[in-house]
Amino acid sequence: MTAPADQGKGTSRAQRLGIEPSMTVQEIGYDDDVDRDLRSEIEAFIDAGIVDEDYDDVVDVVLMWWRDDDGDLVDGLVDALVPLADQGVIWLMTPKPGRPGHIEAEDIADAAPTAGLQQTTTISAGANWQGTRLVAPRAKR
Repeated sequence: MTAPADQGKGTSRAQRLGIEPSMTVQEIGYDDDVDRDLRSEIEAFIDAGIVDEDYDDVVDVVLMWWRDDDGDLVDGLVDALVPLADQGVIWLMTPKPGRPGHIEAEDIADAAPTAGLQQTTTISAGANWQGTRLVAPRAKR
């Protein structure tokens, strides 16, 4: 799949997140500090708006913005699983090291399996955010 012409050459961040044009993307933890450019790229790529936390149908991707002071990460991940399709993905977006609200990698590594998820990859998702891809283990799918 290639990026739409208006996104220029190369792979868009939406594609790097494994998002496809037909997918429904839900956002959790929106606040003033989120990467608005990433959000815009995703919406342009799927040609639809990102749905909010009140969306009551199944979603393909959960874009979860999470900061150190947002509460218990395990509880947040368990809540994010509720609307997720069987083959769905949670992208846990956390502030990069040195940024306010940063979460240590060890904390994510501990929280994911407790919530029934497996960490597969971590990417730079923007100037201030990193994304950790979380999925249900294959045996549970």
